[in-house]
Amino acid sequence: MDLIELWKVMLLGMFEGLTEFAPISSTGHMIIVDEMWLHSREFLGEQVANTFKVVVQLGSILAVVVLFRERFASLLGISRKIEERRKLKLSQVVVGLLPAVVLGLLFEDFIDTYLFTVETVMIGLLLGAILMIIADTTASKTPQVETVDQMTYKQALLIGLVQCFSLWPGFSRSGSTISAGVMVGMSHRSAADFTFIMAVPIMLGASTLSLVNNWQYFTLDALPLFAAGFVSAFFFAYITIQFFLRLINKVKLIPFAIYRIMLVGVLYLLYF
Repeated sequence: MDLIELWKVMLLGMFEGLTEFAPISSTGHMIIVDEMWLHSREFLGEQVANTFKVVVQLGSILAVVVLFRERFASLLGISRKIEERRKLKLSQVVVGLLPAVVLGLLFEDFIDTYLFTVETVMIGLLLGAILMIIADTTASKTPQVETVDQMTYKQALLIGLVQCFSLWPGFSRSGSTISAGVMVGMSHRSAADFTFIMAVPIMLGASTLSLVNNWQYFTLDALPLFAAGFVSAFFFAYITIQFFLRLINKVKLIPFAIYRIMLVGVLYLLYF
């Protein structure tokens, strides 16, 4: 195994872990970093590189599961540590997931074929930033929902509908859902909690389907690289999620929106 290749896949895992749950688009950053710097397709091959990106996402998913283990145990009915009368229900999570799942299945081929480019990512980054600015500037100073256990089915559905924008690479799943949550009366922290909870089933389902379709690429040569990327993504996602949840109610969304706009400007200068 080439040490340079190992270093590159660990860097890709790091970028995945750092950006997956921040409202800056992990998919967008992975495309940008890989296309403009690391070039994983050159040493992994087209299909193996695509499969690798699915594997590192699973590392990030595992970090959420570990950090939110009591919440998921409560949703599945195997723990009652969370107060029964005011807890988030599994059915609310399903309501939030359905719109993006349906659209994702309908347009999966189109998205994979036409939207995974630096140009489309730049568009997604910019439009997502505008949504985040709108959310922060219109948010109530006294949110109706301070914890995720207080949210309603209507709020879950509205967040799910806005999440559909995240199917466009660069828009950001967390950026769209946190923005939607804030706009329907949730605190930034409660919207972030719901975002992370929804991310697990939707990412796990998409990743599992992709792995089943690409199982033949799990060769003995590729496994060490997959493992290194997975561990790197888990480690950095675990740290980033905890930091982000402590930060989000204080800084809100506009600083992330400014970063996205600045990134679009840098990409324009470098790429065009």
